[in-house]
Amino acid sequence: MRRARILGVGMYLPERRVPNMELENIKELETSDEWIRQRTGINFRHFVSEGESGTDLAVHASKQAIIEAALTPEDIDFIIYATLSPDYFFPGNGCFLQDRLFPDRTIGAMDVRTQCCGFIYSLAMADSLIKSGHYDHILVVGTEVHSTALDFTSRGRDVTVLFGDGAGAVVVGPAPDGHPGILTTAMHSEGKYARELWTEYPASAHNPRLSHEALEQGRHYPKMNGRMVFKHAVTRMVEVSHEVLAKAGRTVDDIDLFLPHQANLRINQMVASQLGIQEEKMVNTISWTGNTTAATIPICMHEALRQDKLAENNLVLLTAFGAGFTWAASLLYW
Repeated sequence: MRRARILGVGMYLPERRVPNMELENIKELETSDEWIRQRTGINFRHFVSEGESGTDLAVHASKQAIIEAALTPEDIDFIIYATLSPDYFFPGNGCFLQDRLFPDRTIGAMDVRTQCCGFIYSLAMADSLIKSGHYDHILVVGTEVHSTALDFTSRGRDVTVLFGDGAGAVVVGPAPDGHPGILTTAMHSEGKYARELWTEYPASAHNPRLSHEALEQGRHYPKMNGRMVFKHAVTRMVEVSHEVLAKAGRTVDDIDLFLPHQANLRINQMVASQLGIQEEKMVNTISWTGNTTAATIPICMHEALRQDKLAENNLVLLTAFGAGFTWAASLLYW
């Protein structure tokens, strides 16, 4: 059976840069640059401009990933698009991206809705499809536009200061003979905690899907039990990291690079400490991107390459935790 590996990486952030001081100047938000930095490690993030969509961001990141893979758009067979913030309720963003990148070809496209774990879940699917021979080159994209759905008052402060907009993409294809590629992935969920990090409205579970009452109560904004999420994130990211290492017959000492989901710098530092991974083996981008959910890990990959921290045959650990609750990890050779 052939193996799969990542062939190219791309990323894109909107031009609008939003430092903490800009949020501090929003009187209703009741926050400060110091408060945000101390609790999250974030200095600034990027927001889309008027008329800019998640698909727009994805186009930029995808084109770069295809170029970096030394391929052309005609080589791409399938699209897997991870996002919790689709441009529209339906259809999925994968179809809009297909039209923008491959208007003369009817390749398949699907969306994945596992929030912060969306990229790892999507990578696992691409890995299986490549290994099985169904496709040769799959575009995996993680994109989010959070800024248009945040509550810029004290009611939503703890969530609003965390998030940014952005896109990351990779091309997954066959690994050369003898290259181990993607070794293994583990994925989990625990739906009993779904309401601890969620957006309740609009929803087909309600009739009507959106009401004046829900809007007045702010129930269309994301809500988070911060302390519970922090605790579970650290525990589960450590657990699932050990799980994939054990499945692959590797140890923490074998890891060359650790790329965790970028939700909170304090979470990542604690996870790395509990795993016994040195700081120099980790890349964090949250200080200048905020939490871009499904886009964080490919953005980290791109940054690792830019910093020359990622080289051929490096063993890389990816891990994430997010709404659902969901958590996942992947172990791969670069």
